[in-house]
Amino acid sequence: MSVEEKLELFELLVKIGFKEIEVGFPSASQTEFDFCRRLIDENRIPADVSIQVLCQCREDLIIRSVEALRGARQAVFHLYNSTSPAQRKYVFNADRADIVRIATRGVEWLKHHAQPLIAAGTHLRLEYSPESFTSTELEFALEICEAVTDVWGPTPESKIILNLPATVEYATPNVHADQIEWMCTHLTRRDRTLISLHTHNDRGTGVAASELALLAGADRIEGTLFGNGERTGNLDLVTIALNLYTHGIHPGLDFSDLPRIREVYERTTRMEIHPRHPYAGDLVFTAFSGSHQDAIKKSWDLQEPGAPWDVLYIPIDPADIGRSYKAIIRINSQSGKGGVAYVLEHEFGYQLPKLMHKEIGKTINDLADSTGRELTPQEIHDVFVRDYIERASPVTLGEFRTIERGSIVTCQAELLIEGQRRLVTGNGNGPIDAFVHAVTDAGLPAFELLSYSEHSLGSGAQARAVSYIQIKTAKGRSVFGAGIDTNIELASIKAVVSALNRSLA
Repeated sequence: MSVEEKLELFELLVKIGFKEIEVGFPSASQTEFDFCRRLIDENRIPADVSIQVLCQCREDLIIRSVEALRGARQAVFHLYNSTSPAQRKYVFNADRADIVRIATRGVEWLKHHAQPLIAAGTHLRLEYSPESFTSTELEFALEICEAVTDVWGPTPESKIILNLPATVEYATPNVHADQIEWMCTHLTRRDRTLISLHTHNDRGTGVAASELALLAGADRIEGTLFGNGERTGNLDLVTIALNLYTHGIHPGLDFSDLPRIREVYERTTRMEIHPRHPYAGDLVFTAFSGSHQDAIKKSWDLQEPGAPWDVLYIPIDPADIGRSYKAIIRINSQSGKGGVAYVLEHEFGYQLPKLMHKEIGKTINDLADSTGRELTPQEIHDVFVRDYIERASPVTLGEFRTIERGSIVTCQAELLIEGQRRLVTGNGNGPIDAFVHAVTDAGLPAFELLSYSEHSLGSGAQARAVSYIQIKTAKGRSVFGAGIDTNIELASIKAVVSALNRSLA
Protein backbone atom coordinates (compact mmCIF):
# COMPACT_ATOMS: atom_id res chain seq x y z
CA MET A 1 0.00 0.00 0.00
CA SER A 2 1.17 3.51 -0.77
CA VAL A 3 1.21 6.24 1.87
CA GLU A 4 -1.89 7.78 0.27
CA GLU A 5 -3.75 4.47 0.47
CA LYS A 6 -2.69 4.05 4.09
CA LEU A 7 -3.97 7.55 4.86
CA GLU A 8 -7.35 6.77 3.35
CA LEU A 9 -7.63 3.52 5.30
CA PHE A 10 -6.54 5.25 8.52
CA GLU A 11 -9.22 7.90 8.09
CA LEU A 12 -11.78 5.16 7.49
CA LEU A 13 -10.77 3.42 10.74
CA VAL A 14 -11.10 6.71 12.62
CA LYS A 15 -14.55 7.29 11.12
CA ILE A 16 -15.66 3.79 12.14
CA GLY A 17 -14.66 4.66 15.71
CA PHE A 18 -11.42 2.83 16.50
CA LYS A 19 -9.48 4.53 19.30
CA GLU A 20 -6.23 2.54 19.11
CA ILE A 21 -4.85 1.98 15.62
CA GLU A 22 -1.60 0.19 14.90
CA VAL A 23 -0.30 2.27 12.01
CA GLY A 24 2.74 0.24 11.08
CA PHE A 25 6.33 -0.86 11.66
CA PRO A 26 8.26 2.43 11.25
CA SER A 27 11.67 0.78 11.48
CA ALA A 28 10.86 -1.72 8.71
CA SER A 29 10.89 0.66 5.72
CA GLN A 30 10.91 4.29 4.71
CA THR A 31 7.28 4.02 3.57
CA GLU A 32 6.21 2.85 7.01
CA PHE A 33 8.22 5.62 8.69
CA ASP A 34 6.90 8.32 6.32
CA PHE A 35 3.32 7.26 6.90
CA CYS A 36 3.67 7.63 10.66
CA ARG A 37 5.24 11.05 10.21
CA ARG A 38 2.49 12.19 7.82
CA LEU A 39 -0.17 11.34 10.39
CA ILE A 40 1.59 13.39 13.06
CA ASP A 41 2.96 16.27 10.99
CA GLU A 42 -0.35 16.86 9.20
CA ASN A 43 -2.32 16.59 12.45
CA ARG A 44 -4.49 13.77 11.13
CA ILE A 45 -4.83 11.97 14.46
CA PRO A 46 -7.87 12.97 16.57
CA ALA A 47 -7.15 13.86 20.19
CA ASP A 48 -8.92 10.75 21.50
CA VAL A 49 -7.09 8.31 19.18
CA SER A 50 -3.80 6.60 20.03
CA ILE A 51 -1.55 5.43 17.23
CA GLN A 52 0.38 2.25 17.85
CA VAL A 53 3.70 1.16 16.34
CA LEU A 54 5.18 -2.32 16.23
CA CYS A 55 8.84 -2.98 16.99
CA GLN A 56 11.17 -5.86 17.78
CA CYS A 57 13.32 -5.78 20.92
CA ARG A 58 16.36 -4.32 19.16
CA GLU A 59 17.88 -0.98 20.19
CA ASP A 60 18.40 0.44 16.69
CA LEU A 61 14.80 -0.38 15.73
CA ILE A 62 13.49 1.11 18.97
CA ILE A 63 15.40 4.37 18.36
CA ARG A 64 13.99 4.62 14.83
CA SER A 65 10.44 3.91 16.03
CA VAL A 66 10.67 6.52 18.81
CA GLU A 67 11.80 9.04 16.22
CA ALA A 68 8.74 8.22 14.11
CA LEU A 69 6.48 9.06 17.10
CA ARG A 70 7.97 12.48 17.82
CA GLY A 71 5.13 14.97 18.34
CA ALA A 72 2.37 12.40 18.85
CA ARG A 73 -0.12 13.18 21.62
CA GLN A 74 -0.93 9.57 22.48
CA ALA A 75 0.95 6.46 21.40
CA VAL A 76 1.25 2.77 22.18
CA PHE A 77 4.69 1.26 21.69
CA HIS A 78 4.26 -2.42 20.86
CA LEU A 79 7.35 -4.48 21.66
CA TYR A 80 7.52 -8.21 21.00
CA ASN A 81 9.78 -11.21 20.97
CA SER A 82 8.99 -14.87 20.42
CA THR A 83 8.91 -17.22 23.39
CA SER A 84 7.85 -20.74 22.38
CA PRO A 85 10.14 -23.78 22.76
CA ALA A 86 10.34 -24.21 18.98
CA GLN A 87 11.28 -20.54 18.47
CA ARG A 88 13.86 -20.76 21.24
CA LYS A 89 15.37 -23.87 19.66
CA TYR A 90 15.22 -23.19 15.93
CA VAL A 91 15.42 -19.41 15.64
CA PHE A 92 17.27 -18.05 18.67
CA ASN A 93 19.26 -21.06 19.91
CA ALA A 94 18.59 -19.62 23.36
CA ASP A 95 17.31 -20.75 26.72
CA ARG A 96 14.50 -19.19 28.76
CA ALA A 97 16.79 -16.77 30.58
CA ASP A 98 18.14 -15.47 27.27
CA ILE A 99 14.61 -14.86 25.96
CA VAL A 100 13.64 -12.98 29.14
CA ARG A 101 16.75 -10.81 28.78
CA ILE A 102 15.79 -9.93 25.19
CA ALA A 103 12.40 -8.71 26.40
CA THR A 104 13.53 -6.80 29.49
CA ARG A 105 16.46 -5.21 27.68
CA GLY A 106 14.07 -4.02 25.00
CA VAL A 107 11.85 -2.37 27.61
CA GLU A 108 14.91 -0.74 29.24
CA TRP A 109 16.01 0.67 25.87
CA LEU A 110 12.52 2.01 25.26
CA LYS A 111 12.35 3.71 28.68
CA HIS A 112 15.71 5.35 28.02
CA HIS A 113 15.21 6.49 24.42
CA ALA A 114 11.59 7.56 24.94
CA GLN A 115 12.40 10.03 27.73
CA PRO A 116 12.62 13.06 25.39
CA LEU A 117 9.37 11.95 23.73
CA ILE A 118 7.55 11.74 27.07
CA ALA A 119 9.11 15.01 28.26
CA ALA A 120 7.74 16.71 25.14
CA GLY A 121 4.22 15.71 26.13
CA THR A 122 3.55 12.35 24.46
CA HIS A 123 1.48 10.00 26.60
CA LEU A 124 3.30 6.75 25.86
CA ARG A 125 2.00 3.34 26.85
CA LEU A 126 3.77 0.01 26.50
CA GLU A 127 2.30 -3.05 24.88
CA TYR A 128 4.32 -6.23 25.16
CA SER A 129 3.65 -9.44 23.23
CA PRO A 130 5.24 -12.78 24.05
CA GLU A 131 4.84 -13.79 20.40
CA SER A 132 3.71 -17.40 19.96
CA PHE A 133 2.13 -17.17 23.42
CA THR A 134 -0.29 -20.06 22.83
CA SER A 135 2.65 -22.33 21.96
CA THR A 136 4.63 -21.23 25.03
CA GLU A 137 4.63 -22.96 28.43
CA LEU A 138 2.15 -20.98 30.52
CA GLU A 139 4.45 -20.63 33.48
CA PHE A 140 7.17 -19.20 31.22
CA ALA A 141 4.72 -16.83 29.53
CA LEU A 142 3.79 -15.60 33.00
CA GLU A 143 7.45 -15.27 33.99
CA ILE A 144 8.41 -13.12 31.01
CA CYS A 145 5.29 -10.94 31.30
CA GLU A 146 6.03 -10.35 34.99
CA ALA A 147 9.65 -9.48 34.18
CA VAL A 148 8.60 -6.95 31.53
CA THR A 149 6.07 -5.44 33.93
CA ASP A 150 8.76 -5.12 36.61
CA VAL A 151 10.93 -3.05 34.29
CA TRP A 152 8.14 -0.84 32.89
CA GLY A 153 6.47 -0.11 36.23
CA PRO A 154 2.79 0.42 35.28
CA THR A 155 0.21 2.06 37.54
CA PRO A 156 -3.56 1.58 37.83
CA GLU A 157 -3.94 4.88 35.95
CA SER A 158 -1.44 3.97 33.21
CA LYS A 159 -1.66 0.24 32.67
CA ILE A 160 0.65 -1.98 30.69
CA ILE A 161 -0.92 -3.88 27.79
CA LEU A 162 0.06 -7.53 27.79
CA ASN A 163 -0.90 -8.88 24.40
CA LEU A 164 -1.15 -12.68 24.32
CA PRO A 165 -1.09 -13.76 20.67
CA ALA A 166 -2.36 -16.93 19.11
CA THR A 167 0.22 -16.27 16.39
CA VAL A 168 -0.66 -19.62 14.87
CA GLU A 169 -3.88 -21.38 15.80
CA TYR A 170 -2.95 -24.83 17.03
CA ALA A 171 -5.79 -25.66 19.42
CA THR A 172 -9.53 -25.35 19.79
CA PRO A 173 -11.01 -22.04 21.02
CA ASN A 174 -11.76 -23.39 24.50
CA VAL A 175 -8.08 -24.23 25.03
CA HIS A 176 -7.14 -20.68 24.02
CA ALA A 177 -9.70 -19.30 26.45
CA ASP A 178 -8.33 -21.50 29.24
CA GLN A 179 -4.83 -20.12 28.60
CA ILE A 180 -6.10 -16.53 28.78
CA GLU A 181 -8.05 -17.24 31.96
CA TRP A 182 -4.95 -18.81 33.56
CA MET A 183 -2.90 -15.69 32.81
CA CYS A 184 -5.65 -13.41 34.10
CA THR A 185 -5.79 -15.23 37.43
CA HIS A 186 -2.02 -15.64 37.94
CA LEU A 187 -0.69 -12.17 37.09
CA THR A 188 0.42 -10.39 40.29
CA ARG A 189 -0.54 -6.91 39.02
CA ARG A 190 -3.82 -7.59 37.27
CA ASP A 191 -5.16 -4.18 38.33
CA ARG A 192 -2.32 -2.53 36.38
CA THR A 193 -2.66 -4.72 33.31
CA LEU A 194 -4.85 -4.81 30.21
CA ILE A 195 -4.98 -8.34 28.81
CA SER A 196 -5.10 -8.09 25.03
CA LEU A 197 -6.03 -10.77 22.49
CA HIS A 198 -4.43 -11.24 19.08
CA THR A 199 -5.85 -14.30 17.34
CA HIS A 200 -5.05 -15.65 13.91
CA ASN A 201 -7.34 -17.85 11.89
CA ASP A 202 -5.33 -20.92 10.89
CA ARG A 203 -8.07 -23.28 12.09
CA GLY A 204 -10.84 -20.95 10.97
CA THR A 205 -11.83 -20.22 14.58
CA GLY A 206 -10.21 -16.83 15.23
CA VAL A 207 -13.54 -15.18 16.03
CA ALA A 208 -14.67 -18.02 18.29
CA ALA A 209 -11.34 -18.05 20.13
CA SER A 210 -11.55 -14.31 20.76
CA GLU A 211 -15.16 -14.44 21.93
CA LEU A 212 -14.41 -17.20 24.42
CA ALA A 213 -11.26 -15.42 25.60
CA LEU A 214 -13.28 -12.26 26.25
CA LEU A 215 -15.57 -14.32 28.45
CA ALA A 216 -12.46 -15.72 30.14
CA GLY A 217 -11.41 -12.25 31.29
CA ALA A 218 -9.56 -10.44 28.49
CA ASP A 219 -9.92 -6.65 28.21
CA ARG A 220 -8.89 -5.80 24.69
CA ILE A 221 -8.83 -7.29 21.19
CA GLU A 222 -6.53 -6.72 18.24
CA GLY A 223 -7.62 -7.55 14.73
CA THR A 224 -8.12 -6.22 11.23
CA LEU A 225 -10.95 -5.24 8.93
CA PHE A 226 -12.32 -8.41 7.33
CA GLY A 227 -9.55 -10.52 8.89
CA ASN A 228 -6.75 -9.40 6.57
CA GLY A 229 -3.36 -10.64 7.76
CA GLU A 230 -0.63 -13.23 7.46
CA ARG A 231 -1.56 -16.70 6.13
CA THR A 232 -5.26 -17.23 6.94
CA GLY A 233 -5.44 -13.78 8.49
CA ASN A 234 -6.12 -12.16 11.83
CA LEU A 235 -9.31 -11.80 13.80
CA ASP A 236 -12.01 -10.12 11.70
CA LEU A 237 -13.02 -7.08 13.74
CA VAL A 238 -16.11 -6.51 11.58
CA THR A 239 -17.45 -9.98 12.37
CA ILE A 240 -16.78 -9.90 16.11
CA ALA A 241 -18.18 -6.37 16.46
CA LEU A 242 -21.40 -7.23 14.62
CA ASN A 243 -21.70 -10.49 16.55
CA LEU A 244 -21.79 -8.36 19.71
CA TYR A 245 -24.30 -6.04 18.07
CA THR A 246 -26.68 -8.92 17.27
CA HIS A 247 -26.62 -9.83 20.97
CA GLY A 248 -27.62 -6.32 22.01
CA ILE A 249 -24.11 -5.10 22.88
CA HIS A 250 -23.10 -2.04 20.87
CA PRO A 251 -19.39 -2.36 20.02
CA GLY A 252 -18.89 1.40 19.87
CA LEU A 253 -18.02 1.09 16.19
CA ASP A 254 -20.06 2.38 13.27
CA PHE A 255 -20.62 -0.22 10.56
CA SER A 256 -23.85 1.37 9.30
CA ASP A 257 -22.31 1.79 5.84
CA LEU A 258 -20.57 -1.54 5.47
CA PRO A 259 -20.62 -1.47 1.64
CA ARG A 260 -18.58 1.77 1.69
CA ILE A 261 -16.13 0.27 4.22
CA ARG A 262 -15.77 -2.78 2.00
CA GLU A 263 -15.19 -0.63 -1.09
CA VAL A 264 -12.35 1.35 0.53
CA TYR A 265 -10.82 -1.82 1.97
CA GLU A 266 -10.86 -3.73 -1.33
CA ARG A 267 -9.53 -0.79 -3.31
CA THR A 268 -6.69 0.16 -0.97
CA THR A 269 -5.55 -3.35 -0.04
CA ARG A 270 -6.43 -5.05 -3.34
CA MET A 271 -7.91 -7.91 -1.33
CA GLU A 272 -11.39 -9.24 -2.21
CA ILE A 273 -14.22 -10.08 0.19
CA HIS A 274 -15.47 -13.64 -0.27
CA PRO A 275 -19.19 -13.84 -1.24
CA ARG A 276 -19.84 -15.91 1.91
CA HIS A 277 -17.88 -13.63 4.27
CA PRO A 278 -20.05 -12.89 7.36
CA TYR A 279 -22.06 -9.67 7.14
CA ALA A 280 -20.08 -8.19 4.21
CA GLY A 281 -20.18 -10.90 1.53
CA ASP A 282 -22.46 -10.58 -1.48
CA LEU A 283 -24.40 -13.74 -0.58
CA VAL A 284 -24.59 -13.64 3.23
CA PHE A 285 -28.18 -12.39 3.27
CA THR A 286 -29.20 -14.46 0.26
CA ALA A 287 -31.45 -17.51 0.35
CA PHE A 288 -31.80 -19.86 -2.60
CA SER A 289 -33.57 -22.70 -0.76
CA GLY A 290 -37.32 -22.76 -1.31
CA SER A 291 -38.17 -23.55 2.32
CA HIS A 292 -35.88 -20.79 3.56
CA GLN A 293 -37.39 -18.31 1.12
CA ASP A 294 -40.89 -19.20 2.21
CA ALA A 295 -40.00 -18.73 5.89
CA ILE A 296 -38.26 -15.42 5.17
CA LYS A 297 -41.26 -14.06 3.26
CA LYS A 298 -43.78 -15.13 5.90
CA SER A 299 -41.79 -13.76 8.83
CA TRP A 300 -40.95 -10.59 6.90
CA ASP A 301 -44.64 -9.97 6.17
CA LEU A 302 -45.35 -10.12 9.92
CA GLN A 303 -42.42 -7.89 10.92
CA GLU A 304 -43.88 -4.74 12.47
CA PRO A 305 -42.19 -1.33 12.11
CA GLY A 306 -40.11 -0.51 15.17
CA ALA A 307 -40.27 -4.05 16.57
CA PRO A 308 -37.08 -6.02 17.30
CA TRP A 309 -35.69 -7.65 14.17
CA ASP A 310 -37.11 -11.17 13.90
CA VAL A 311 -36.91 -12.33 10.29
CA LEU A 312 -36.09 -16.01 9.90
CA TYR A 313 -32.67 -16.98 8.50
CA ILE A 314 -31.43 -13.37 8.58
CA PRO A 315 -29.82 -12.68 11.97
CA ILE A 316 -29.37 -8.93 11.49
CA ASP A 317 -31.38 -6.29 9.65
CA PRO A 318 -29.31 -5.65 6.51
CA ALA A 319 -30.37 -1.99 6.63
CA ASP A 320 -28.53 -1.56 9.94
CA ILE A 321 -25.23 -2.06 8.15
CA GLY A 322 -26.15 -0.32 4.92
CA ARG A 323 -26.93 -3.49 3.00
CA SER A 324 -29.77 -3.73 0.49
CA TYR A 325 -32.78 -6.01 0.81
CA LYS A 326 -32.61 -6.72 -2.93
CA ALA A 327 -30.32 -9.75 -2.75
CA ILE A 328 -32.07 -11.47 0.17
CA ILE A 329 -33.90 -13.89 -2.10
CA ARG A 330 -32.40 -15.06 -5.36
CA ILE A 331 -33.81 -17.68 -7.65
CA ASN A 332 -32.34 -20.90 -8.97
CA SER A 333 -33.62 -24.44 -9.38
CA GLN A 334 -33.68 -24.94 -5.58
CA SER A 335 -36.01 -22.01 -5.08
CA GLY A 336 -39.69 -22.16 -4.36
CA LYS A 337 -42.91 -20.26 -4.75
CA GLY A 338 -42.30 -17.94 -1.80
CA GLY A 339 -39.01 -16.74 -3.22
CA VAL A 340 -40.47 -15.90 -6.61
CA ALA A 341 -43.36 -14.03 -4.98
CA TYR A 342 -40.89 -12.13 -2.79
CA VAL A 343 -38.81 -11.01 -5.78
CA LEU A 344 -41.86 -9.86 -7.73
CA GLU A 345 -43.16 -7.92 -4.72
CA HIS A 346 -39.97 -6.34 -3.39
CA GLU A 347 -38.35 -5.64 -6.75
CA PHE A 348 -41.39 -4.78 -8.87
CA GLY A 349 -44.34 -4.17 -6.56
CA TYR A 350 -46.59 -7.12 -7.49
CA GLN A 351 -48.52 -8.40 -4.46
CA LEU A 352 -49.56 -11.78 -5.81
CA PRO A 353 -52.43 -13.65 -4.13
CA LYS A 354 -51.11 -16.46 -1.97
CA LEU A 355 -52.77 -19.16 -4.10
CA MET A 356 -51.01 -17.76 -7.16
CA HIS A 357 -47.54 -18.32 -5.67
CA LYS A 358 -47.46 -22.01 -6.51
CA GLU A 359 -48.42 -21.43 -10.13
CA ILE A 360 -45.82 -18.76 -10.93
CA GLY A 361 -43.28 -20.54 -8.73
CA LYS A 362 -43.44 -23.69 -10.83
CA THR A 363 -43.06 -21.71 -14.06
CA ILE A 364 -39.94 -19.96 -12.79
CA ASN A 365 -38.52 -23.10 -11.21
CA ASP A 366 -38.87 -25.00 -14.48
CA LEU A 367 -37.03 -22.22 -16.30
CA ALA A 368 -34.20 -22.17 -13.73
CA ASP A 369 -33.94 -25.94 -13.94
CA SER A 370 -33.73 -25.91 -17.73
CA THR A 371 -31.14 -23.14 -17.87
CA GLY A 372 -29.06 -24.60 -15.03
CA ARG A 373 -28.27 -21.22 -13.50
CA GLU A 374 -29.57 -18.48 -11.24
CA LEU A 375 -32.25 -16.21 -12.71
CA THR A 376 -32.01 -12.45 -12.31
CA PRO A 377 -34.96 -10.47 -10.95
CA GLN A 378 -35.41 -8.93 -14.40
CA GLU A 379 -35.64 -12.37 -16.00
CA ILE A 380 -38.28 -13.39 -13.47
CA HIS A 381 -40.21 -10.19 -14.16
CA ASP A 382 -39.96 -10.72 -17.91
CA VAL A 383 -41.39 -14.24 -17.59
CA PHE A 384 -44.25 -12.98 -15.41
CA VAL A 385 -45.12 -10.18 -17.85
CA ARG A 386 -44.91 -12.45 -20.88
CA ASP A 387 -46.90 -15.30 -19.32
CA TYR A 388 -49.58 -13.25 -17.58
CA ILE A 389 -49.74 -9.60 -18.68
CA GLU A 390 -48.93 -9.74 -22.38
CA ARG A 391 -50.44 -13.13 -23.28
CA ALA A 392 -52.81 -12.38 -26.22
CA SER A 393 -53.58 -15.75 -27.75
CA PRO A 394 -55.93 -17.27 -28.64
CA VAL A 395 -58.08 -14.34 -27.34
CA THR A 396 -57.14 -10.68 -27.80
CA LEU A 397 -59.15 -7.92 -26.15
CA GLY A 398 -60.03 -4.88 -28.27
CA GLU A 399 -62.48 -2.18 -27.29
CA PHE A 400 -64.48 -2.63 -24.09
CA ARG A 401 -67.27 -0.57 -22.57
CA THR A 402 -70.08 -0.99 -20.03
CA ILE A 403 -73.58 0.39 -19.56
CA GLU A 404 -75.27 0.40 -16.15
CA ARG A 405 -79.05 0.07 -15.80
CA GLY A 406 -79.90 -0.11 -12.15
CA SER A 407 -78.27 -3.22 -10.70
CA ILE A 408 -77.57 -4.71 -14.12
CA VAL A 409 -74.36 -4.02 -15.99
CA THR A 410 -74.12 -4.68 -19.73
CA CYS A 411 -70.74 -4.98 -21.38
CA GLN A 412 -69.84 -4.77 -25.03
CA ALA A 413 -66.44 -6.01 -26.08
CA GLU A 414 -64.45 -6.52 -29.23
CA LEU A 415 -62.49 -9.77 -29.25
CA LEU A 416 -60.07 -11.28 -31.69
CA ILE A 417 -60.46 -15.05 -31.32
CA GLU A 418 -57.86 -17.04 -33.24
CA GLY A 419 -57.67 -14.20 -35.76
CA GLN A 420 -61.45 -13.83 -36.15
CA ARG A 421 -63.01 -10.53 -35.02
CA ARG A 422 -66.04 -10.97 -32.73
CA LEU A 423 -68.34 -8.45 -31.03
CA VAL A 424 -69.76 -9.91 -27.81
CA THR A 425 -72.32 -8.68 -25.29
CA GLY A 426 -73.15 -9.89 -21.81
CA ASN A 427 -75.10 -8.92 -18.71
CA GLY A 428 -74.15 -9.34 -15.08
CA ASN A 429 -74.09 -7.80 -11.61
CA GLY A 430 -70.80 -6.04 -12.43
CA PRO A 431 -68.31 -5.54 -15.28
CA ILE A 432 -66.41 -8.76 -14.61
CA ASP A 433 -69.55 -10.87 -14.29
CA ALA A 434 -70.97 -9.32 -17.46
CA PHE A 435 -67.77 -10.00 -19.37
CA VAL A 436 -67.64 -13.63 -18.21
CA HIS A 437 -71.17 -14.14 -19.57
CA ALA A 438 -70.25 -12.37 -22.83
CA VAL A 439 -67.22 -14.59 -23.38
CA THR A 440 -69.02 -17.87 -22.67
CA ASP A 441 -72.01 -16.81 -24.79
CA ALA A 442 -69.54 -16.31 -27.65
CA GLY A 443 -68.80 -20.02 -27.61
CA LEU A 444 -65.56 -20.05 -25.66
CA PRO A 445 -65.19 -22.82 -23.02
CA ALA A 446 -67.18 -22.16 -19.86
CA PHE A 447 -65.34 -21.23 -16.68
CA GLU A 448 -66.13 -20.12 -13.14
CA LEU A 449 -64.69 -17.06 -11.44
CA LEU A 450 -63.07 -18.14 -8.14
CA SER A 451 -61.26 -15.08 -6.78
CA TYR A 452 -60.37 -11.50 -7.57
CA SER A 453 -57.90 -9.06 -6.04
CA GLU A 454 -56.25 -5.84 -7.08
CA HIS A 455 -53.82 -3.16 -5.90
CA SER A 456 -52.11 -0.08 -7.24
CA LEU A 457 -48.73 -0.33 -8.90
CA GLY A 458 -46.67 2.80 -8.32
CA SER A 459 -47.98 6.08 -6.98
CA GLY A 460 -49.09 9.52 -8.08
CA ALA A 461 -49.99 10.33 -11.66
CA GLN A 462 -48.05 7.33 -12.93
CA ALA A 463 -49.94 4.81 -10.78
CA ARG A 464 -51.62 1.87 -12.50
CA ALA A 465 -53.96 -0.81 -11.25
CA VAL A 466 -53.01 -4.48 -11.36
CA SER A 467 -55.69 -7.14 -11.03
CA TYR A 468 -55.44 -10.88 -10.39
CA ILE A 469 -58.24 -13.23 -11.42
CA GLN A 470 -58.53 -16.93 -10.61
CA ILE A 471 -60.83 -19.06 -12.75
CA LYS A 472 -61.89 -22.71 -12.72
CA THR A 473 -62.43 -24.48 -16.01
CA ALA A 474 -65.16 -27.01 -16.75
CA LYS A 475 -62.53 -29.73 -16.25
CA GLY A 476 -61.80 -28.46 -12.73
CA ARG A 477 -58.47 -26.83 -13.51
CA SER A 478 -57.63 -23.65 -11.56
CA VAL A 479 -55.76 -20.93 -13.47
CA PHE A 480 -54.68 -17.37 -12.63
CA GLY A 481 -54.51 -14.36 -14.89
CA ALA A 482 -53.23 -10.81 -14.37
CA GLY A 483 -53.91 -7.48 -16.02
CA ILE A 484 -52.55 -3.95 -15.76
CA ASP A 485 -54.17 -0.68 -16.77
CA THR A 486 -54.61 2.88 -15.56
CA ASN A 487 -58.33 2.04 -15.41
CA ILE A 488 -59.05 -0.46 -12.64
CA GLU A 489 -62.11 -1.85 -14.44
CA LEU A 490 -60.11 -2.51 -17.60
CA ALA A 491 -57.27 -4.07 -15.58
CA SER A 492 -59.70 -6.65 -14.21
CA ILE A 493 -61.07 -7.47 -17.68
CA LYS A 494 -57.54 -7.93 -18.97
CA ALA A 495 -56.90 -10.29 -16.06
CA VAL A 496 -59.92 -12.42 -17.09
CA VAL A 497 -58.59 -12.60 -20.67
CA SER A 498 -55.16 -13.52 -19.30
CA ALA A 499 -56.60 -16.36 -17.19
CA LEU A 500 -58.72 -17.57 -20.12
CA ASN A 501 -55.74 -17.63 -22.49
CA ARG A 502 -53.62 -19.48 -19.94
CA SER A 503 -56.37 -22.07 -19.48
CA LEU A 504 -56.53 -22.60 -23.25
CA ALA A 505 -52.74 -22.71 -23.77
